[in-house]
Amino acid sequence: MSIRTQVLGLVDVMMRVPPIIVIDEILKIGMGVPIQLGASKAYTVESDAIKSSQPDASHSADTFATLKAFFGIGSEDSATTSSPISHRNQAILEHTIENASKSAQASGMLSNNFNNIMDELANDSLLANMLSITTVKFVVCLLGFLCATCIFMLWTRHLVMVYMFLTSLGLTFLSYWSNVSALELMEHSPCILEDLLSLNTTRLLDSGGVIMSLAPHLIAQWVMGMLFAYIHLGPRFGLLQKSMPIIFTSPILLAMLPLPPSIVDKLPVVAGLTPIILTKITLMQSAMEASRTVYNGYQYAMNFVSNFGLSALIENEWQRLNVPNVLRVFWALRILKGGYTLLTAESDVPLQLFPAMEKLLVDGCETLTAVLGMTGVISMICHYIGRSFQWYLLTYDNDEEKSLGTVSAVLFYILALQTGLTSLAPDKRFVRLCRNLCLLVTALLHFLHNIVSPILMSLSAARNPSRKRHVRALSVCAFLILMPLGLLYYLWTHHSPSTWLLAVTAFSVEVIVKVLVSLATYTLFLLDARRQFFWEKLDDYLYYVRAFGNSVEFCFGILLFINGAWILIFESAQNATGGAIRAIMMCIHAYFNIWCEARAGWSVFMKRRSAVHKISALPEATPAQLQAFDDVCAICYQEMYSAKITRCRHFFHGVCLRKWLYVQDRCPLCHEIMMYTDKAEENTQEADMAAAQQAEEPIHLYPRDEANNAGGARHSPERAAEAAPESGAAGSSATPASSNVDDATANSTNETAAETRPVAVNSGSHSSSNSSYIPASGQPPPPTATSAAAVATAAASNTTHIFRLSQEQQ
Repeated sequence: MSIRTQVLGLVDVMMRVPPIIVIDEILKIGMGVPIQLGASKAYTVESDAIKSSQPDASHSADTFATLKAFFGIGSEDSATTSSPISHRNQAILEHTIENASKSAQASGMLSNNFNNIMDELANDSLLANMLSITTVKFVVCLLGFLCATCIFMLWTRHLVMVYMFLTSLGLTFLSYWSNVSALELMEHSPCILEDLLSLNTTRLLDSGGVIMSLAPHLIAQWVMGMLFAYIHLGPRFGLLQKSMPIIFTSPILLAMLPLPPSIVDKLPVVAGLTPIILTKITLMQSAMEASRTVYNGYQYAMNFVSNFGLSALIENEWQRLNVPNVLRVFWALRILKGGYTLLTAESDVPLQLFPAMEKLLVDGCETLTAVLGMTGVISMICHYIGRSFQWYLLTYDNDEEKSLGTVSAVLFYILALQTGLTSLAPDKRFVRLCRNLCLLVTALLHFLHNIVSPILMSLSAARNPSRKRHVRALSVCAFLILMPLGLLYYLWTHHSPSTWLLAVTAFSVEVIVKVLVSLATYTLFLLDARRQFFWEKLDDYLYYVRAFGNSVEFCFGILLFINGAWILIFESAQNATGGAIRAIMMCIHAYFNIWCEARAGWSVFMKRRSAVHKISALPEATPAQLQAFDDVCAICYQEMYSAKITRCRHFFHGVCLRKWLYVQDRCPLCHEIMMYTDKAEENTQEADMAAAQQAEEPIHLYPRDEANNAGGARHSPERAAEAAPESGAAGSSATPASSNVDDATANSTNETAAETRPVAVNSGSHSSSNSSYIPASGQPPPPTATSAAAVATAAASNTTHIFRLSQEQQ
């Protein structure tokens, strides 16, 4: 990305920050709706009488005091020094409303006493005035909110036009204010024209004189006139454009002449008429274009939704508006403003670091927009934490790291909403923010485990000789164990037990269990990679380890659901919005993390139990039959020291066949039903005896194809001497000519290949000491023979066994 593109992107981000600031200020005053009716309960009639006796010295200190009071953004001092009569009336009104509520509770809403009080409230002028003012404030705030939102979502070209219009309008009012200030300086000063004509250099060059005071105003007016002529969007006439700086400076120049004071006072208004007229013409011309732009945007959004969907539209607009960077810049400016206020505040106590940071963090999550800005910053921090761990683990293609920032941001914002972070008092808000960050840290540890776990599996399966990568992965696992332990020790020693602490403990212990399960799996894989013979019990050990980890996670999921239900019922009564969000999240948690996990676990358990029962019904191959077979398993390409014989007379490892039965009941080679059916047993008892006799007979095999079996299978020590003269040969298993199975080949590291042909299946051509572990597949069987061959390859690769490659192929 070029520097010009980066600069333009930064300018676009900065132009979208002011609308966010306007929205934040509107939300800060609660959309103009007072939280309590009238003044606070703390203002009593007696205190108002005391305050009314004090002189009001700041009556004319603030020019915009009325506007601030209207929007509720005045300071606390101005609120406490307001009219005592208004406070007294508000107190009386609150007292009347309180009496009405008590009367309704005591004698019902249909009693005469309650009706009389409600009639008094209906005729109360103060209540009517307050409701009308509140309505006007709400409407104004709502219009401002909608305008700021629309400006934020404009395209960059239209956004530049909006800022040009606002800048020209601002220059007009700024010029008026500068002219009024300059005329006030000239009002009681000697005549400047006489000094210029008489060349009175003493007064003209005086540093404290009028000329030196007017010089900045003249320069500013000239610059503002040139800037207005350059950026205004109204009609551009050549003479008017050139005379615009003179028009802006004309009040100061004409005030030097001996004119009557009544004319001099009107000069700023006359000078401001020209830019005001041009701005009004621009507004009238742009009204139709603005409405057309809004309509075109609506049509674009509807077409996009109809073609690609609502989620695609949101994602596209999110990227176009660059929302995360805009929110980060907004939050950084907000924090810088708060820090500047703390640094410039006059106080006898020196500024301390930690209280200042606490104050900035509390102000940084005061409104929903501020929480969004903090969310963007936290998302960026989590993203770079994931990148640093990815760099440390020497991996650069992990999808978990790419979604780490997004998931962390969503989690933090949901926590802020369901805990009512913005509605809490400042001291409680900081405590709740720290608790939410602790929950986010535990979730971040889960994400880091998801990054390191596949790396551990690949290192153990690929038998990577790089010790540095092993050490780094194991050090990250040690960090993921020690970090939750240290966090739990600190929290349990400094905080009393609570529902929040229980949730943090559950998440932390779950991380530790998941890491231990990953380490146990990693250890089993390493042990199997260093074994010389096939380890049939490996799959059972892996199943037990992972079943333990999944069971612990399932139990903690139920515990967290109960904990959330307790919080929802007993601790979320004061926060209706947060309670609703928590209820929705609990429903999502109950479905995905409890119900779906339980159903998936039960399905795996039932498939495994059914496969075990089916395997136990098959006859076991005798040593004589294995000696006569002298071939490898067609599923895993490993030497068979024990095997099961299917009804179609094919030999497989019992463990491999159990994995295959998770997919379907047909033979991987000939696609016949490989189980002994009950119908055949019911027909005659002699069929069973014939089948048993047939199982005892030796197997007639097709001749070997030495060219396709050059790799050689791995033999047991007892058969090594017999297999030495025939090192270049391997067996083959015959299949019917009508099976019509296509050739299928898989990856040499993570998958195995089973080449199936219309006449015979060549097995044992890819035996090795390397290993690759992939979880078992649970997909339904495909209908066609070609698809079945592909599923056979996938099922063979999606097992937890080791598929080895020869040292020559490595």
